[in-house]
Amino acid sequence: MNRNLDAKSIIENWFKAKGWTPFGWQKKTWDAFLSNRSGLLNAPTGSGKTYALFLPALMRWIESNPGDYQEKKSNGLQLLWVTPLRALAKDIELAMQRAVGELGISWEVQRRTGDVPSSIKQKQKKQMPEVLIITPESLHVLLAQKGYPSRFKSLKTVVVDEWHELTGSKRGTQTELALSRLHGMNSGLQVWGISATIGNLDEACNVLLGLPVPENAVIIKADDSKKIVVHTVLPDDVDRFPWSGHLGINLLPKILPILEKSGSTLIFTNTRAQSEIWFRQILEAKPELAGTLALHHGSLDRKIRDWVEESLHSGLLKIVVCTSSLDLGVDFTPVDRVIQIGSPKGVARFIQRAGRSGHQPGSVSTIWFVPTHALELIEAAALKDAVKYGKTENRIPHLKPYDVLIQYLVTLAVSDGFEPDKVYREIKRTFAYQTLRNDEWNWILNFIQSGGKSLSRYDEYSKVDVDEAGFWRVHDRKIASRHRMSIGTIASDTMLKIKYLKGATLGNIEEWFISQLNTGDTFWFAGRNLELVRIKDLTAYVRKSSGSAGKIPSWLGGRMSLSSNMSELLREKLQEAVSGSNESIELKTIHPILEIQKQRSVLPGTGQFLIEKTWSKEGCHCFFFPFEGRYVHEGMSALVAHRISKMVPITFSIAMNDYGFELLSDRDIPIREALKNDLFSESYLVRDIMGSLNDTELARRRFREISQIAGLVFPGFPGNQKTGRHLQMSSGLFFDVFMEYEPDNLLIQQAFDEVLQIQLDEARLRQVLQRIQKQEIILKEVARFSPFAFPIFVDRLRERMSSEKLADRIMKMQKDLEAD
Repeated sequence: MNRNLDAKSIIENWFKAKGWTPFGWQKKTWDAFLSNRSGLLNAPTGSGKTYALFLPALMRWIESNPGDYQEKKSNGLQLLWVTPLRALAKDIELAMQRAVGELGISWEVQRRTGDVPSSIKQKQKKQMPEVLIITPESLHVLLAQKGYPSRFKSLKTVVVDEWHELTGSKRGTQTELALSRLHGMNSGLQVWGISATIGNLDEACNVLLGLPVPENAVIIKADDSKKIVVHTVLPDDVDRFPWSGHLGINLLPKILPILEKSGSTLIFTNTRAQSEIWFRQILEAKPELAGTLALHHGSLDRKIRDWVEESLHSGLLKIVVCTSSLDLGVDFTPVDRVIQIGSPKGVARFIQRAGRSGHQPGSVSTIWFVPTHALELIEAAALKDAVKYGKTENRIPHLKPYDVLIQYLVTLAVSDGFEPDKVYREIKRTFAYQTLRNDEWNWILNFIQSGGKSLSRYDEYSKVDVDEAGFWRVHDRKIASRHRMSIGTIASDTMLKIKYLKGATLGNIEEWFISQLNTGDTFWFAGRNLELVRIKDLTAYVRKSSGSAGKIPSWLGGRMSLSSNMSELLREKLQEAVSGSNESIELKTIHPILEIQKQRSVLPGTGQFLIEKTWSKEGCHCFFFPFEGRYVHEGMSALVAHRISKMVPITFSIAMNDYGFELLSDRDIPIREALKNDLFSESYLVRDIMGSLNDTELARRRFREISQIAGLVFPGFPGNQKTGRHLQMSSGLFFDVFMEYEPDNLLIQQAFDEVLQIQLDEARLRQVLQRIQKQEIILKEVARFSPFAFPIFVDRLRERMSSEKLADRIMKMQKDLEAD
């Protein structure tokens, strides 16, 4: 008997019994898995990815134990399933338990995440389940336990789910390091990744599998691309001088009929503040939705979020307003449609969110795009093309984050210790640390052993000792305990609990927002208007307020920037508008705006770079339009201002949005002379950009996260966390000491590198400058603001005016501009 066919037939018969038919790509994945190949599976959300890689593990088990595959128990860990989110883990666990239960296989499927009871974790120490679903952080916690190698001795396969969410982040690097250790214990380990949406698949596969990439590694793409239908909610008419935020909520009357359709709807917003606003506005417009409308974002209490997810599953809820907290996982088969409020700023994010509807194999995903200002209609047209042609972004992997490596080495030292030469060879196999030099390695070893040059006098930073056998270990229990509490690479701002005086916890809010409130002030949170009563022990106590006025909390880092893909697609759409070759309804809707742009200035094509110069009561304005996203414009505006100020003594105010940036001065800006002076040259880019900004202050801010990950700053024990101000002061003190006494400290170098590479995106900025040098630069002197310039000007006003005063001022300005 051919055992392989026999094992397959058991699984395929189970499929048939459920009325399913395996897709071709699923069968292909099964074959590759059973041939002991490693690889990356690229398949859309809701297509059956989990069973594509879980079921062949069962097939292999049946094949290896043909007579008693159903009876054998306590077989040790066979499959490790790494997932980025706890919410994902729950659904995956249920799907796997259903399969093994119906197939009669005596496998245990368990989770090991932060919300799993400690009693279950203790049982796992004695007897591991056959399948363990785990987050990257919890995997490192396992590696920090004594005797961890024995728990992995029977491990055959590791599957990393939603790899596109991990690669390009420090959590991805953390996953690479864990895989390097597992490979070190088992050179024949099979590794697979699952990715729904990613552009650079080959590179992502290399990052996952390590170097050298196995010769038989394979990338499998689903051959049945998910059908996504994109609709745009169009305004009846558009302001000829649009501004950010003026449109979105005004389109609510057009959105309500969509919500009234049968079935359920997810409404995605880009920020938590925006989700609070939309929840409140929908409830005010349709009070009868109370009880079927809910709010879901990352700052709400876990119990509230769990209730929302379960109620959506059961059909109790009809509408959920949410943020990226529901981008991933959570098998929402009841969701019929998705609404996206405002530009998602990236193609992959848009496709991921669209896939939350029709979240099952063969179903159609439906998404409605709601612009928050008229120019976002260009992005809507671009997104439709991107979905049609599958143009998703690359995820650029991190290279050599020293803080993550330092944390990992202390993790190994806390458990059974490590041998430096052996671990160095393992680390060099990872994509992230392939270029790690011997001198950098020796510096890191010295740092964890003695604290380096600057901290060698302080015992608490001499964490690791070398024993007689040459193993590097942590012997101090306090250091070990603190380290285990601090494992992870997500360093967020200090959060305060929001709690009723008597009753439930509502969630968490950032310390900086609450610090701006006085006792008695009201604010909106979790869809409720709350009054601040007092703050005690990192808890803000509140009571319900009967009024409707109240501040909307905002969270740091809430603003997203256009991806490079979206920027390119946006410029292509503008070119179509210039040439008149596009018939999209979105561009037709904003035709009046584009016509005024042409009349007052220029509608730039892909071969042109537009600069507008104009005067107002405030002074001289220069507007630049690279269409490259807020983050690139942040660096570029500072660079341009710096280079002009080197020519003449001049100071600037700077404003920006995703389409361009503004330089404002009280004197004439010599832009023509600057252009003759190679204003957009990429020569000396790093020197000039660092000279244009307070690079030391920017590096100091980056260092706060680095110092926490590297274990220099301890955030505190559960229930007794340190305040954000305390952490900032602690990390700032280290930064100052290192800058003065040890400027070659690798963590300081990393802080400056991250400013350039992550915050200012130096590589992308360089590409933009190279593109501009090939374009025709058009300097247009205009009498008044153009439709492209107006929203940038408004964004600067927003910083210093209340929303009511801003709206009045804008209305007056719009009338003046339209009268010209």
